[in-house]
Amino acid sequence: MKWIFHVDMDAFFAAVELMRHPELKGKAVVVGGTGDPMKRGVVSTASYEARKFGIHSGMPLRTAYKICPEAIFLPVDYPTYANISKKIKTILRGFSPMVQDAGLDEAFLDMSHIGQPPDKIAKAIKQHIKSETGLTCSIGIAPNKLLAKIASDLDKPDGLTIITERGIEGRIWPLPVKKIWGVGPKTEEYLARLGVKTIGDLASLSLDTLITQFGQAHGNYLYLASRGIDESPVVSHREPKSISRETTFQKDVGDWQILARVLARLTQDVVTRMKALGYRCRTITVKLRFADFKTHTRTMTLAEPTDALGTVRQAGFKCLNRIALVKRVRLIGMRVSGLEKKKRLT
Repeated sequence: MKWIFHVDMDAFFAAVELMRHPELKGKAVVVGGTGDPMKRGVVSTASYEARKFGIHSGMPLRTAYKICPEAIFLPVDYPTYANISKKIKTILRGFSPMVQDAGLDEAFLDMSHIGQPPDKIAKAIKQHIKSETGLTCSIGIAPNKLLAKIASDLDKPDGLTIITERGIEGRIWPLPVKKIWGVGPKTEEYLARLGVKTIGDLASLSLDTLITQFGQAHGNYLYLASRGIDESPVVSHREPKSISRETTFQKDVGDWQILARVLARLTQDVVTRMKALGYRCRTITVKLRFADFKTHTRTMTLAEPTDALGTVRQAGFKCLNRIALVKRVRLIGMRVSGLEKKKRLT
């Protein structure tokens, strides 16, 4: 039988911070931006104590503060999270060569040919991650990626959930439709106007109805997903196209020196991530979004691929210099692309 695992770290950024600050355990902890809820920024991760107040990823920090002013707000430390993520992915590849990286805090594993009970393997994975990093994860096990991802979210934190095809009607259909991978707020709102609130409601609609409402591709996807059907494979060698970081200022900035300092920090984060993944880049892009929300980008392509921080930073500054600061800046971003796998010395 086909067994796909979805390994999802529990409140990853917040969990890392709680390891570094054990005195905060049991408190509402919010990680996002610079850690100042009075400044612009969004929630990256919230501890489960904070989530009880309704705080969630993507929420403006100021809104999170209004909901729970007693919460502890901490800045994002991307390089640290990236290094721990790399260790976790190494652990996972020790259990299966078929690992699809789905972000810093999650991955899919194809465990179909391991020849052991899936729950036994999952418990071993959880124990190994816990012993090596001190962190907990939740694992969903199912015949495909779609159901595995849904399953991993059903018993958080530190959960282990198995869903089979026979369990779709009883365990999947009662869930809200937003639990389907790829159903965002706009689709959820549109479905609600059609009277669709649960996955079971969605499954009751005909394929023709969904195609009429959402078009051929998306309608067909919703029809299959509501029935727990997903044929997408675990892709273990998908190459990233780019690596990027950006930040939104708490107050619009018109000072080039401030922009340069922030760009240098973003560049360090990007290069740290790139090195952790074993890549070098050829193309550097800097993005500025002005106060009127108009966005300008400048790109520079290098003669040779590099992972040298100084080289990438210098190229970033050259790109920044090519954008006229005629208005104050709301957001700045750095992206590297044209990635090439770094050759290992033999």
